[in-house]
Amino acid sequence: MLNQTSVTEFLLLGVTDIQELQPFLFVVFLIIYFANVAGNGAILMIVISDPRLHSPMYFFLGNLSCLDICFSTVTLPKMLENLLSIQKAISFVGCISQLHFFHFLGSTEAIMLAMMALDRFVAICKPLHYTVIMNHKRCTQMASTVWVTGFFHALMHSIMTSRLNFCGSNRIHNFFCDIKPLLELACGNTDLNEWLLNTVTGTIAMGSFFLTLLSYFYIIMYLFFKTHSCSMLHKALSTCVSHFMVVILFYTPVVITYICPASGSSMNQEQVIAIMYTVVTPVLNPLIYTLRNKEVKRALIREIRKKL
Repeated sequence: MLNQTSVTEFLLLGVTDIQELQPFLFVVFLIIYFANVAGNGAILMIVISDPRLHSPMYFFLGNLSCLDICFSTVTLPKMLENLLSIQKAISFVGCISQLHFFHFLGSTEAIMLAMMALDRFVAICKPLHYTVIMNHKRCTQMASTVWVTGFFHALMHSIMTSRLNFCGSNRIHNFFCDIKPLLELACGNTDLNEWLLNTVTGTIAMGSFFLTLLSYFYIIMYLFFKTHSCSMLHKALSTCVSHFMVVILFYTPVVITYICPASGSSMNQEQVIAIMYTVVTPVLNPLIYTLRNKEVKRALIREIRKKL
């Protein structure tokens, strides 16, 4: 699986080369990482422990929180280490492993968000059949399929990237290993890798995005034509607002990075975008769901009172 070239490690140049700024950034990103683990961990805990939240909506929310914790853990600890280290090296195996888990968790989260939108569609548009359609067995099968799909999608990229020849520079202008920076360093033809990235990854990302939009389109149309009460309309839409905000936060930087052309975008801009979807978005998700969702808020308060 691994390449047979002279490059045995890569240098992650990180978010900045200003030495005086690195300790400050270390403290900021460490606080963000702890907030991410604490916030998503709290949601995961109450979803598991509170019987009132044992429903399909919160089952998928628990999966999303688990994904957010793991997603940040793939990149942030190594970035924190490099901020305090002179040697910013990552082994070839470590780099490919980071690339694998990054795309595994990223693609899984994209599909999981589509499943959450589908769940809201069934809950609002098919309320009488909701418990039958979204039963525990089917939800488990859906979640398992999403995780397995994400794993094999990432495995394809990690195998194909590891087979490339790296005979030149080993300096990655980013704080983690991703496919695009590695393809820029590879010697030889990378057309197949670029095609897989654009076609397969693009299909998963945009397919999940359009499925999410389609679900919300049908929800809005259904409510517009079937619901004549403003209070019922507001109540139905309020259950979707938190999820839709998370979708926007997740897809905006992804689209800019992988769909929009790279011409005209500087290295600094790409790193800011990467920080958005690897660091900022995962820590905002629990905040959005806690502030916007009354049931999660009540469950969290009950759990805090139990501990006191």
